[in-house]
Amino acid sequence: MHEILTIQLGQRANYLATHFWNLQESYFTYNGEESPVDHDVHFRPGVGADGGETYTPRALIYDLKGAFGTLRKNNALYELTEDLAPGQGLWDGKETLQKLAPIPQSDYQKSLDQGTPAPQMSSETVRFWSDYNRVFYHPRSIVQLNDYELNSSIMPFEDWCLGEELFSDLDKEHDLLDRDVRPFAEECDQLRALQIFTGSDNAWGGFAARYVDRIVDEYGKKAVLVWAIEDGKRTHQTTKFKREMNKARSVYSISPQTTMYTPIIDPPRRLPGTVQLDTQSEWHTSALISMAMESVTLPTRLRPYRGFEALLAGDNSARRIYELQASIISPKESQSKQPPQLKMVESSGPESSKLKTSFDLDFTYDSLDSDKSHIFNQVQVFRGAEPDDEDETSTTEEDLGTIRKMRLYNSEPMFHRFHTGLQYPILDSTPNNLFTLANSEQKLNVLATLTVSTRTAERMKSMESIAGRVIGVDERENLVNGLGEIRESYETGWMSDSEFDD
Repeated sequence: MHEILTIQLGQRANYLATHFWNLQESYFTYNGEESPVDHDVHFRPGVGADGGETYTPRALIYDLKGAFGTLRKNNALYELTEDLAPGQGLWDGKETLQKLAPIPQSDYQKSLDQGTPAPQMSSETVRFWSDYNRVFYHPRSIVQLNDYELNSSIMPFEDWCLGEELFSDLDKEHDLLDRDVRPFAEECDQLRALQIFTGSDNAWGGFAARYVDRIVDEYGKKAVLVWAIEDGKRTHQTTKFKREMNKARSVYSISPQTTMYTPIIDPPRRLPGTVQLDTQSEWHTSALISMAMESVTLPTRLRPYRGFEALLAGDNSARRIYELQASIISPKESQSKQPPQLKMVESSGPESSKLKTSFDLDFTYDSLDSDKSHIFNQVQVFRGAEPDDEDETSTTEEDLGTIRKMRLYNSEPMFHRFHTGLQYPILDSTPNNLFTLANSEQKLNVLATLTVSTRTAERMKSMESIAGRVIGVDERENLVNGLGEIRESYETGWMSDSEFDD
């Protein structure tokens, strides 16, 4: 097996990851048929409180006090009786027990417990990410950080340095890798990657940066895939500058250590007519992001497994910042039903005609012109609809190696394309009418891509400019120089030291 451990950091990350887990749960089959999705990649077997077998996500979920809603640490799989009253301990005086009023369960969760048809949800009825969660988690997966409270006006969890300090304090007290990560990692037969969902423009960016430091020290040979979520809503200038500085610190501290660092604007600023989005609802915006994010990572969990993480390195592993883009493809009436198997399609011909620069949705650099950018590496995943190119055929590992060497020799972009007939399912936990091109079976044809291009250099240049004017003197030189080094690797004509020596 090739397992992936998921770590979720913060409110926005958990909104997105909840959609991700709901989708993984929808791929389970119960009629004896083999699912095209290998569930062992993201799920772990276990034993419940009653001795029965369980199957829960291989995930660690961090959030602040008050952010979990009605989700409890223990659930029906791991708790048979109510918690007993705590003992008095050494205190023999009179006790006064104070409890917060319990949060009422959402109608959607009630319908799941009772096995009745799910009611239609709305932006007003979804208060927490747990309101539309469809899966059970292991008690070890739930980690509440009680030092800060959700949406607190007295101690807001916004400054990047607060996240650094919180991680350092918790790590000194508990050793978070030993307490949280290691039990999940040791259950794996062959852990191949750690997937991290995190906010990058608030304190969670600092928390994630120090977490990645520890992970790389401990699991240096494993791939680290980071989805860095940024708040895309308009705000006043002071808050905007603070967010930009937090993003700059996150890029500088996290991206050089990872296999993939993908900034995600939540919500994207440009929307196609095929999407009806409530931009003020995190439930809506995270559902849209999950369509692209879950689709582009589908090859990591479909049978047979291919080395997806190795393809992300392209021709030079120094370029690790990716752009997430997607298009919703109209269903064709004449299109036959495609088998769900994964097929990697390549050709040895010119790649310029196959690279794509125009998409319905750009989740990373929406304001930058993609038509004039130079692409270094692109991974495309087609779901449902077949690629338009008719001359492509499946390739073996040997053919793939030869093709990649020829591209490098000819100074062509690295390019990889996957196709599967497994369409994107629209669940009852997805906002109603979010996608207007869904077919009668409530499924979508999707093209999702991860791209490395010169647009990243333009974004780094903008961050350098702001950091040079706003950041403190003690930090300014290291941050500006570090961003400059990152920028240079995404400019055309740049050559790494190893290539120069060759």
